[in-house]
Amino acid sequence: MPDNSRRTVLVTGCSSGIGYTAAKELMARGYDVIASARRPEDVDTLRKEGIPSITLDLADSGSIRAAAEEVSRRSGGRLFGLVNNGAFALPGAVEDLDRDAMRRQFETNVFGTMELTNALLPLLEKSGGARIIMISSILGLVAMPWRGAYNASKFALEGFTQTLRQELADRGVKVIIINPGPIESRFRLNAQQHADDHLALESSRHREVYEKMRASREREDGKMPLSLPPEAVVRRIVTALESSRPAMRYLVTRPAHWLALAKRLLPESWLDAILRRASR
Repeated sequence: MPDNSRRTVLVTGCSSGIGYTAAKELMARGYDVIASARRPEDVDTLRKEGIPSITLDLADSGSIRAAAEEVSRRSGGRLFGLVNNGAFALPGAVEDLDRDAMRRQFETNVFGTMELTNALLPLLEKSGGARIIMISSILGLVAMPWRGAYNASKFALEGFTQTLRQELADRGVKVIIINPGPIESRFRLNAQQHADDHLALESSRHREVYEKMRASREREDGKMPLSLPPEAVVRRIVTALESSRPAMRYLVTRPAHWLALAKRLLPESWLDAILRRASR
């Protein structure tokens, strides 16, 4: 294992799931980890567990600027790794998404991630061989029904990330995308809460579909078939940080591999039929 004692890594979205697991594993591997979470109570919990943490709300430019300044101070002006994991899902049919709902989705998943990355680029360029790791989704490569806002945000993140990778190719910063499929976490249950808060589900003509989706999430406790634990993603994060020649993209879970392959090989009409069936 390389000597990571002087390598600072910022991980966003660490209140639970992938981010929390990544922060703990990277600390165990000797990295100087800075974890972030949106809610102060989650930051307090992380600190009580001995994980250095800061408050960061990706939907708030002021919070992003303050976090970037704190990361600069703690890292001595050199940041080796940025793991952009902070995101949420807002499920719902496209016709049920108003401008405000879409704005909320993009503020965190796209605009905030982009703004944070740009703010930290000077620190990353000062650290030889720095890595930017974008936690995208298989839904950044294929789109499934009832997930329009999230699909769109991850497609946008993919375009931003691929462009950034090309622009930084000669500046010593590697940009890696990780596309997880279903992962065991509270992500789906949290998504239901976002839908309840921001969409008029009861008045939608898709109300019956939403009720079935809610029942499925509660029955499965937020887990989906063929899901893997967060550690499966974290293993790829470690590879992306420590490999001398990391891949440009890593797929995680069998469904992610299957759908990525299907996208390359199948006619779009066939792929649509598969995705519609899978969404049920």
